[in-house]
Amino acid sequence: MYRIIMMVLRLFYKVPFYLFQIWRCGKSDKINFEDAYAYVKRVTMAANKAGRVKIESYGLENIPKENGFVFFPNHQGLYDVLAFLESCPVPFAFVIKKEARNVILLKQVVDALGSLAIDREDIRQSMKVIQQVTEEVKGGKNFLIFAEGTRSKEGNKLLDFKGGSFKSAVKAQCPIVPCALIDAFKPFDEKSIKPVTVKIIYLTPIYYKEYKDMKTIEIAAEVKHRIENAIAGYVG
Repeated sequence: MYRIIMMVLRLFYKVPFYLFQIWRCGKSDKINFEDAYAYVKRVTMAANKAGRVKIESYGLENIPKENGFVFFPNHQGLYDVLAFLESCPVPFAFVIKKEARNVILLKQVVDALGSLAIDREDIRQSMKVIQQVTEEVKGGKNFLIFAEGTRSKEGNKLLDFKGGSFKSAVKAQCPIVPCALIDAFKPFDEKSIKPVTVKIIYLTPIYYKEYKDMKTIEIAAEVKHRIENAIAGYVG
């Protein structure tokens, strides 16, 4: 929270303009997805600089060359998406839980990128979101989904990945890109404004031919395993 306040204070005169422009990206039919993403990315980089957060990214060469895939990272907190927005060179939307849908700025970003909010307590609504993601990925849009369902509160330790989170990818028969976030909980969850470095590792994609005979719970376990191994290689 302290770092969010610092970001706002250091960008005080620009925040209203940023909010308006991002809101405009979500409302105007004249602004395409790529341009909206580019602007959100620019604002994210300014916010990270103001908040003294450095992003180190690895494995960018593993991001599929053709669009229509899903990132599956571990989930550490509200900051996670910002790490992706600064580091990822290709546009993507994301799926968040409905409780975070109305957080200031996040709400505008959700609309600007055509992201989706899911209510895990409402099976019918959840199925609609899964189907919508499936269709949009088939159409060439990239998504980010947090398969843990909620953030881990144990630092770089992962929770179990939920098999249901992979249904959209399986239905779309698209590449699954495991991603490892390291120390992404520090910017917003720790009561500190000291400079902090967040690492993000884009791992080798898992293509449909590799997982087509696996159950979603098996896919979830494999993705979690790969991320845990990647984190172990960079921590300690």
